Amino acid sequence: MNIRRRITLYERLQCFWVNIRDVFLRLATLNYTVFTKVFRFLPPGYITWTSRLRARKAYVLAVKRVPAYRIFLQETPGDTIPETDKENYIKKFSIEERCMDGKIPKNSVTIDESSGSTGTPYNWIRTLRERKESHLFTSYFAKYCFGDKFDITINAFSLGAWATGLNMGVALERNGIMKNTGPDIPKIFSTLKFFGPQYRYLILGYPPFLKQLIDRAKKEKFPLEQYHFQALVGGEGMSEGLRDYLLPYFKEVYSGYGATDLELGIAGESPISVAIRRLARENKKVQEALFGRDSRLPMVFQYNPLMHYIEVNKEGELIFTITRNSMLSPRIRYNVHDQGGIASYCEMRGKLAELGFDISTLEKKSPFHLMLPFVWVFGRSDFTISIMGANIYPEDIDRCVYQHKKIAEITRSFCQGVAEDGKGNVRPAFYFEIEIAPTKALAEEFRHAMIEGLRNLNADFAEAWGEYKETLIPEIHLHRIGEGPFMRKQGQIKQKRMLKK
Repeated sequence: MNIRRRITLYERLQCFWVNIRDVFLRLATLNYTVFTKVFRFLPPGYITWTSRLRARKAYVLAVKRVPAYRIFLQETPGDTIPETDKENYIKKFSIEERCMDGKIPKNSVTIDESSGSTGTPYNWIRTLRERKESHLFTSYFAKYCFGDKFDITINAFSLGAWATGLNMGVALERNGIMKNTGPDIPKIFSTLKFFGPQYRYLILGYPPFLKQLIDRAKKEKFPLEQYHFQALVGGEGMSEGLRDYLLPYFKEVYSGYGATDLELGIAGESPISVAIRRLARENKKVQEALFGRDSRLPMVFQYNPLMHYIEVNKEGELIFTITRNSMLSPRIRYNVHDQGGIASYCEMRGKLAELGFDISTLEKKSPFHLMLPFVWVFGRSDFTISIMGANIYPEDIDRCVYQHKKIAEITRSFCQGVAEDGKGNVRPAFYFEIEIAPTKALAEEFRHAMIEGLRNLNADFAEAWGEYKETLIPEIHLHRIGEGPFMRKQGQIKQKRMLKK
């Protein structure tokens, strides 16, 4: 997107018409029925064009009104708009410099804190208007996936300064009755007992927490089978293995995608995106044709291109521009270092047709499909370890875990790293947080499961195994809950996936 040059008169006229259309689109989004009709009948090509133009308008606005962004552009060589990220932009400039007109308003502003899963927690500020817009579309996403199939929502996300918990609670209040319990399992069980199985429940939370909820219920013999549950998860990735683990107890499980660096609700799973992902899991030819030759099965979402303009850089990382002019601290070509890809609805439909699948018949439970573009996410690029040319991803380990019932049932969390001996030799090291006492025999079970799974799932690992078998045999470290690298630091709410020594 080469738009460092001055905006032309023709482009100014285009932006003027986009502003007029924005008034109509904002009115359309105030009603869910109108919103869905807009995206069912607007031509995808028109939406793509509008999205690109809105991104340019957001860039021009940031240049005019954000002091930090003007300095950033002046100090960064090149003709194209450079990417921003936490290192080159967020850490370099103060929070005030990154705001419109270089200051934080004195009211109607909320401060969110990121989880700190990749290091130091950061503060992010948002206006009341941009939060309301995000809440509205999160509400619509839940309505699209679940309709009116639930009565009471239990928000089990971590509450406090973190963006997800507070905002999910506010957003889903629009859809029904809300109780914000946080990740307090006894309180959730108490709530379920009090209101009883005559109500239908939507549970919100991090994916691993829902597994903990199920495992605890089994241990305490809580009668889950008497209740009607739906689940909406987010905050981190979810494998299809974990979805399979949850589905006997939840009628449906969908995930949302967002980042505190950007905002809540950038994209969401839909019935059709989940059907495509599960088809790719069962058919390697489909997976490779849609998502490339990567061992990881990505999460697949749909997103609203009138709110977010998404690109993919040469490294296969997703680049986001939030195109709404309500942003107090604009994000222009921001890179959270998530690897993935994008495709329009028509492109996805065409690829599936070439493979012999009709997109309209893949998912029959949904009454209609919004023709929104798709974005898929493999995971964070900085969570990867590489041994003898074989990249090993947390998503690989997750799939290995859920391919073995016993291991899945006792595993609470995991992370990976590189072990080095005194002579400089390295090998992969996998760390597991488990619910029973570790033994040497159990560690061998884990080692065998990881090697077997990686050889089947990861082509690079399988090839390297033939030449460097001794180097690729992983170290296995088993720890009880909350011990070793799984000792929870104050304020830590997410599981970490990379152990850095």
